[in-house]
Amino acid sequence: MSRELVKASRVRISELTPSTELYLGVHITAPGLTFDISCFGLDADERLSDDRYFVFFNQPASPEQSIRLLGAQGGDSESFAVALPAVPEAVHKLALTATIDGDGQMSQVASGYVRIVAGGTEVGRYSFTGAEFSTERAVMLADVYRRGGEWRFAAVGQGFDGGLRALLENFGGEALEDEPAPATPAAPAAPAPAAPVPQQTPSAAVPAPQQSPDATLLAVPVPVPVPAAPLPHPDATLLAVPVPPEAVPFAPAVPPQAAVPPQPAVPPQSAGVRISLTKYAELTKYTDAAAGQDWVKQNDKLVRVSLSKGKDVLALQGSMVAYQGKADFAHESSGMLRTLVGNLTGQQLKLMRITGEGQVFLADEACDLHVVRLEGDSFCVGSDRVLAFEAGLEHEVRRIEGEGLPNGGFFTLQFSGHGTVVVKTNGTPVVLPVTPAPETYVDVQALVAWSRGSQVITTAPVRIRRSAYAGHAAESYSLQFRGAPGNFVVVQPFEV
Repeated sequence: MSRELVKASRVRISELTPSTELYLGVHITAPGLTFDISCFGLDADERLSDDRYFVFFNQPASPEQSIRLLGAQGGDSESFAVALPAVPEAVHKLALTATIDGDGQMSQVASGYVRIVAGGTEVGRYSFTGAEFSTERAVMLADVYRRGGEWRFAAVGQGFDGGLRALLENFGGEALEDEPAPATPAAPAAPAPAAPVPQQTPSAAVPAPQQSPDATLLAVPVPVPVPAAPLPHPDATLLAVPVPPEAVPFAPAVPPQAAVPPQPAVPPQSAGVRISLTKYAELTKYTDAAAGQDWVKQNDKLVRVSLSKGKDVLALQGSMVAYQGKADFAHESSGMLRTLVGNLTGQQLKLMRITGEGQVFLADEACDLHVVRLEGDSFCVGSDRVLAFEAGLEHEVRRIEGEGLPNGGFFTLQFSGHGTVVVKTNGTPVVLPVTPAPETYVDVQALVAWSRGSQVITTAPVRIRRSAYAGHAAESYSLQFRGAPGNFVVVQPFEV
């Protein structure tokens, strides 16, 4: 039975079929339009670093034949055979694309699909229509990519401005134009040196420009061509993969003696807004080795979680800022006992359960977010510091006792199991090691989290003048932590 996939959904290939020999069929119906359907073999940076892995009408197979263009068959407009075990390790993603050959727009598409066939049986299908697009002339249809040591399939369905050339350049390749014949006549135009030369036909005397398809579209590694005009500001460089702000080059002020003559500002040559916002584009690949495979930080204050069947996410109510694909949000009841305990201890969590197949973006009042992965260990954190976590994790309220503490102690949440917790802080925190000696003391109101193996021994009251006017002072409490090497405590530069 074929599994219906929706836009932005992702699925493990092993969930669809145990086979690693796949047939990918693409069909697009659009009256009066012709499409070029291609496959890009991209590296870990989602760049076409080797032009031999651009499989299209003029290069129908990769060097080792792991990706082969089969042509139209079985009702498909185009098809590919993919042998996953034979795909080189350097190729991390196979991106299927379609571009309009000539004039037209993707909104004219009546219907289309990408289907996965294994062993002669269709096991998955992603369908789309032109209603999902507007004036784009290309579309990134689907990806077959590596994640966590296994292959997965993503239904992308993302329109792209420009044709095949623009799409090729987006992946780091370069489309070369046919070069005109040299202006200087060829050797026969010069006087013959010795023996008379037979008269040449006009076609041989002036070589005609080459018309082969590979001279029109040739993928080469990324190096950005150096323009004759002065380079624009770095923000105007269109990057295919978003990079962290520190990686974006900064143009320092040039001393007057070293400065070149002032030049008028060079406006962007294409969509200026799109170029300017490229560095803020969504991050789609797994980049943080300490995080779960389905959790990707977009920046310091925004995290994206990929949903899949049977893997629900619990998040703070109101923390969703955007989502792609299919996602359902429902109030998560804590149960009478847990609600009572939460109200009595101040560790209640107002959660929503998120299910579906897509991606959800989470944030909370621009707090800094930190993705923490648990692998069978335990982790203590205050409920006011929790943004989201996987529903499979166990969590319970734990009491920390100590003399001098209000009401004789305070409470925290303890998470344990295998899964991911997203912790929020005000500002960038510091992680301090906890050792048998010397002990570590932390202000209760600046405390964020600590490892389960750390022992909370005692408290020490600290009186601090916190305001400029006389007669106003506040009392805070510091906790003493100690434990075996390898334990830690997390402190934020902010007192709640």
